[in-house]
Amino acid sequence: MMGDPKEAGAEASPSGAAAGGGLSLLSQADSEEPSAQGSALFLGGNEVKSRAVVKYSSAPPRAAFARLEEKTDLKLPPANWLRESAKLGPAGTTILGNSKKSKPFSSFGMAYDFIDSVGNDVDVVSDSENIKKLLKIPYSKSHVSMAVHRIGRTLLLDELDIQELFMRSSQTGDWTWLKEFYQRLIDQKWQRKKKSKEHWYQKAILSKFLYYSINGDGAAQPVPSSAEQQESSSSHQAHESEGASWPAPFEMPSSVSEDPSASSQGLKNDFVRNILWTFEDIHMLVGSNMPIFGGGRYPAVSLRLRDNNKPINVLTGIDYWLDNLICNVPELVMCFHVNGIVQKYEMIKTEEIPNLENSNFSTKVIKDIAQNILSFLKSNCTKEGHTYWLFKASGSDIVKLYDLTTLCEETEDKYQNPFTMPVAILLYKVACNMMMKKNQNKKHYGTIRTLLLNCVKLLDKSRHPQIIASANYMLSELFQLDEPKKEESSDSPLNENSDESYSEEEEEMADSDENGSYSTSSDPADDNKAVAIIKSVGELSVPEKYKSIHQIRPSCAFPVCHDTEERCRLVLSYVLEGLKSVDSSIKKESDLPAADPSTPIPLKYEDESTRGGPEGLEKQMALFLDKMGSLQKGSCSGQSGMTPGSWQHKMKLQLILKSSKAYYILSDAAMSLQKYGRALRYIKLALQSHDTYCCLCTNMLSEVLLFLSQYLTLCGDIQLMLAQNANNRAAHLEEFNYQTKEDQEILHSLHRESSCQGFAWATDLSTDLESQLSVSCKCYEAANEILQFSDLKSQNPEHYVQVLKRMGNIRNEIGVFYMNQAAALQGERVVSKSVSAAEQQLWKKSFSCFEKGIHNFESIDDATNAALLLCNTGRLMRVCAQAHCGAEDEFKREFSPEEGLYYSKAVDYYLKALRSLGTRDMHPVVWDSVNWELSTTYFTMATLQQDYAPLSRKAQEQIEKEVSEAMMKSLKHCDVDSATARQPLCQYRAATIHHRLASMYHSCLRNQVGDEHLRKQHRVLADLHYSKAAKLFQLLKDAPCELLRVQLERVAFAEFQMSSQNSNVGKLKTLSGALDIMVRTEHAFQLIRKDLVEECDQPKSDEATPAADCSPNLNREEVIKLLSIFESRLSFLLLQSIKLMSSSKRKMSSNAEEDVVLQTNKQIYSQLLRATANRNSTLLERIEVVICLLEQLASGSSRSSGSAAP
Repeated sequence: MMGDPKEAGAEASPSGAAAGGGLSLLSQADSEEPSAQGSALFLGGNEVKSRAVVKYSSAPPRAAFARLEEKTDLKLPPANWLRESAKLGPAGTTILGNSKKSKPFSSFGMAYDFIDSVGNDVDVVSDSENIKKLLKIPYSKSHVSMAVHRIGRTLLLDELDIQELFMRSSQTGDWTWLKEFYQRLIDQKWQRKKKSKEHWYQKAILSKFLYYSINGDGAAQPVPSSAEQQESSSSHQAHESEGASWPAPFEMPSSVSEDPSASSQGLKNDFVRNILWTFEDIHMLVGSNMPIFGGGRYPAVSLRLRDNNKPINVLTGIDYWLDNLICNVPELVMCFHVNGIVQKYEMIKTEEIPNLENSNFSTKVIKDIAQNILSFLKSNCTKEGHTYWLFKASGSDIVKLYDLTTLCEETEDKYQNPFTMPVAILLYKVACNMMMKKNQNKKHYGTIRTLLLNCVKLLDKSRHPQIIASANYMLSELFQLDEPKKEESSDSPLNENSDESYSEEEEEMADSDENGSYSTSSDPADDNKAVAIIKSVGELSVPEKYKSIHQIRPSCAFPVCHDTEERCRLVLSYVLEGLKSVDSSIKKESDLPAADPSTPIPLKYEDESTRGGPEGLEKQMALFLDKMGSLQKGSCSGQSGMTPGSWQHKMKLQLILKSSKAYYILSDAAMSLQKYGRALRYIKLALQSHDTYCCLCTNMLSEVLLFLSQYLTLCGDIQLMLAQNANNRAAHLEEFNYQTKEDQEILHSLHRESSCQGFAWATDLSTDLESQLSVSCKCYEAANEILQFSDLKSQNPEHYVQVLKRMGNIRNEIGVFYMNQAAALQGERVVSKSVSAAEQQLWKKSFSCFEKGIHNFESIDDATNAALLLCNTGRLMRVCAQAHCGAEDEFKREFSPEEGLYYSKAVDYYLKALRSLGTRDMHPVVWDSVNWELSTTYFTMATLQQDYAPLSRKAQEQIEKEVSEAMMKSLKHCDVDSATARQPLCQYRAATIHHRLASMYHSCLRNQVGDEHLRKQHRVLADLHYSKAAKLFQLLKDAPCELLRVQLERVAFAEFQMSSQNSNVGKLKTLSGALDIMVRTEHAFQLIRKDLVEECDQPKSDEATPAADCSPNLNREEVIKLLSIFESRLSFLLLQSIKLMSSSKRKMSSNAEEDVVLQTNKQIYSQLLRATANRNSTLLERIEVVICLLEQLASGSSRSSGSAAP
């Protein structure tokens, strides 16, 4: 390993031994190192910073070395030679020179053990012998051959023993391409070099010396016979040939994904100690087997054996100095011998080594060499997963770097590179380790993704399905499916460049022209295969020669997904690759469905009649709930024959769960875009994934049950939205039927395990509104049932509340649907026909839905929604009442007991709704709505009782009392004062109530005889309600006819009173009051005129339209009828007034004021007669005449002091 033994091999410490037990973590007490803090040593006047921290050690507590007496013959073996002892500890004979070559994957063994350091903190991972060899390049003529691999920002260095490789090649046929390349480019006459006898002699006496040094008694054994000597030599050679331990190119460590510490042949950490060594600004994880003893002036020394006849040289000095720095040993003890006979000991401090005679060197130059080599390698070994070869031929000054992966890919089998598998596993393990910490450090997502993509790229899908499936699953895990939108912005930590490593697609060759120190082409034409070349080793000693290219362009940016769909699609692409890997590793059973991934799987659409409508749904739901119950007991299995607990089983479960989540998020996103057909397709895929998961899962986690509850809740939402958007059904159906190739392939993988029909009842796109509402309701019910299975309800209170709200809402929707159907049936019914059984059935269904919905809302203390459903139940009662009213003959019509019963029930539900709300402050809009409905119910009851009095069952007085009470209650719940949108309606309602009450009392007064007290009471009430009705109608701008009618009724009421009066004075007073009411109708006529003028102005362009006929917004017939009555009543009042005033004038003395009134009345009466006689007047002209007359009457009345007050 050290190259030419004459230069350094014999003097160096033994190159690492290989046996050794497992690593053990050092406690502070038995740490064998002098200082865990490291030290800064001042060497030769120049400060070189060096800090070494032992991470793990398998060495026993340090024993003091035994100083051998002079003349001890090291050729004789000690008694304990090559035997284990308590002092040696678990490391056995490894430490003391039972030399075996270090394995070709030694750095990988270390990297597996210290996965935290790889890719991030550490620059180099390697055997200390490789580090020393690199740093001695400018001083040594030896050949250098190393494999270099890049993982993140870390370089792994391993000896690449070309001779060993080519020995293997001649036996197995592997690496023939490299052998040919090597012979062609580098060494035309390659042949295996054998170790000299001197080499084995030096190794043997070093080993015996070290055993003597730990053996205090110094007992010697006879020298072995020549046969034994031969055996020893051959065993060394056997070790040498076995030691490389090259694994087969396709070998994969057992259960790599389950057991992070799993190791395989050649991938073991064989070093006695692993040290984190910081040399200047370079951080290295180094493996060392150097024996360390106690017993000097310091707590630790290294022990060396030197031939007194051979002076120490620079290479040996650098070797000793670096070994002591790496292991943080402050002193070196040198034992000199001549022909194996001990002569003397000498102790040298570590910082004095660079100044030894014949061996002096500059520590500053060593530092520069280290920095330059690291810069050179980092600048040129840019592709993760590639194997680079750093090569310097024996005696040459040129160092070349080749990309073996690229060279290998030019051959037939790209998997011939034996480093492929260890590199792939290391990439995978580093990614796994980073994934463990992903929540703390999202900025590493880019690095993890690059590591995994490069890992997958290295592996053969057919040979390593487990790692590929696992890597794809981890890639899918990197994308947070439900992350908030703000994380998609450009300042997201996911977009930060977190590392120096390149991904395969993004690599760029570093610009080599700006620095003339290396080039991709050299004078020999064949050198164009090299990635980079150091033209002379002397350049490595020039400070910062390669510094300019030490900074590598970061390129591990995490891909920015612009929207949720893109992110989910990426996740699904990785899930699909993972599923393919799992499926390919399972033996195909003959009974598997022979589906072709490229053929769309037909989607089943059943007609409602074949599926049995809601009844069929009930059965499917029952089956589903039975299945959910069995899941709790864990009695499920897939069709493909995977063994529960196998890696395929575990991985497929994880991948399927991931796909279901991704489809759920896609469905939710489509829902928010109002793409309901697409949303249903995605939720169908999510539920199919989940159904397959249920088939495979042996123990259902509560978290997974919660997902299912969420999926079904969303499915219910989608079905409800489809029901409410029936007008766009064709577009939704087209979206629902569309399938991508990726979705088909995922579904194909699901069909290997399950029929995927478990949730078919929830995901069919129906064309029937009732069915859609029913499916939506069943989805919510199923979601709620799942929450009852375990303690999910209390663990997820928010989701539980949402499910119950949706259940309440959908039951309200279904209740309203049935109620509207019942109302429609009622409208189609022949008037005299009685209530049909179909109507009654719909009422029952509607009532049941409302009742359940109210219970849902009450159970989560949602008073507002409970009030709304109570309000709707009240409306249902009114529909029932109306059905009974329409079931009788119109001519014999009476307000029936059934109507009264249902209206009373309606009132009860409205009052319950108000009690549920408590106060208006709770929800003003709902409160006002319920109040209005309650007022309407009372008003309707009163109106029907008034218009269709049940005289066959009740007395007139009883009916009048009930009507009066109902009207007053209606008035109580009719808010005329609040300035809301409903205020004009409330004012109109209140005015109508007052009008109806006034009419009723007026009617009572006309028809009743007898009780004078009661008559007087009715007279006062009629007058009061007429007055209030007139005031309220005057506030409204769109009820002039109603105002006119009220005022005419008031006049009629005055006329009725006048008829019972005997004295002329009393009659005159009443007449005067009646005329005053007539004057006040001017406001109503002004409104009518305004409407007529506006409507006649609109069609000016159409001259053919007669002016009189252009009042569509006014009820023209009503206006003409009221106008005729008004004219006749005004004429009558004026005539009576003239008659009375004329007769009183003859009897009494003249009164000037009365004369004025009389004259005015005569003039108005005259004009009125002429106006009514003119048959050709238009409606507008007649209105204008009336307004003019009323103005005259008003001015005449104002001049008369005797005018009566109303």
